[in-house]
Amino acid sequence: MNIRFTSSLTPEDENTLAPALLTALGAILDLLPIAYAIRIETADSRVFQRGSVADEAPFQTSVNVRAASPFGGSEYR
Repeated sequence: MNIRFTSSLTPEDENTLAPALLTALGAILDLLPIAYAIRIETADSRVFQRGSVADEAPFQTSVNVRAASPFGGSEYR
């Protein structure tokens, strides 16, 4: 399942809300016997990730991702 949200928040507000949203969704999914991965990428390319393999402890990371576009000099997400 792939779910995509688009927000009208500022990049700063997205960076504040993303970890809380990640934690809340992870807490719900941790109750289920499933493997999952959640990835939230904010407008300024900050990435928050969390996942779990069905029988292992959940993991969580946060990174800044910026990469050169293969189609020119601009950045892409």
